[in-house]
Amino acid sequence: MNERILIVDDDPHIRDVVRIAAEGAGLRSVEAANGQDAITHIGREEVDLVVLDVGMPQMDGFECCKKIRARSNVPVLFLTAQDDELDRVLGFQLGADDFVSKPFSPRELVLRIKAILARGKPQVDTKLRHGELELDPPRHICLLGGAALGLTATEFSLLAVLMTHPEQLYDRNRIIDHIYGPNSDLSGRTVDSHLRNIRAKAAALGCTDIIVTVHGVGVKLGPCSL
Repeated sequence: MNERILIVDDDPHIRDVVRIAAEGAGLRSVEAANGQDAITHIGREEVDLVVLDVGMPQMDGFECCKKIRARSNVPVLFLTAQDDELDRVLGFQLGADDFVSKPFSPRELVLRIKAILARGKPQVDTKLRHGELELDPPRHICLLGGAALGLTATEFSLLAVLMTHPEQLYDRNRIIDHIYGPNSDLSGRTVDSHLRNIRAKAAALGCTDIIVTVHGVGVKLGPCSL
């Protein structure tokens, strides 16, 4: 593992803790003390994941994430001083991949980072096709009617789960188990946020049936028509 992470936090001590833990696990790192510096890094160099503090002055983590998402689908892991589900839901709606609450265990943080990076790697080595939707896991490319559907690592992983068995219904807990692992404490609202993001991106390309909800049961891949 030789991926590079961008550590964004106004507290130099937190940056040091994250950097030492990440580099001890074989990851390369680059640092930014504020949101604007983070945006500059995203625009000029290759970054595989962003560790982003929510509570920064001037530009907070949520605003920074919005600006990152405007130019990149790089995975984002939020560091937050509050374990607030509403904050988590907002973060996931903005395209975040995970949250870690302060104070945190550096070892747990590294495990979360590795889990996110693993989601961005192909789980299958062949293309998946359904209707107008095509997923190419080895290259992390998703096409809808031939047009690129820009997905985060988590959104890509979720869609790959549904595409592997397109007729199968998945409830929220099962999707969480597939993406985050069976010991995750995330709620179904997290899945709903990712589903909402995928639907919105597909709708922007003219597809309104990419995912079908069977109320009270779960979700499955839709016809994926245009």
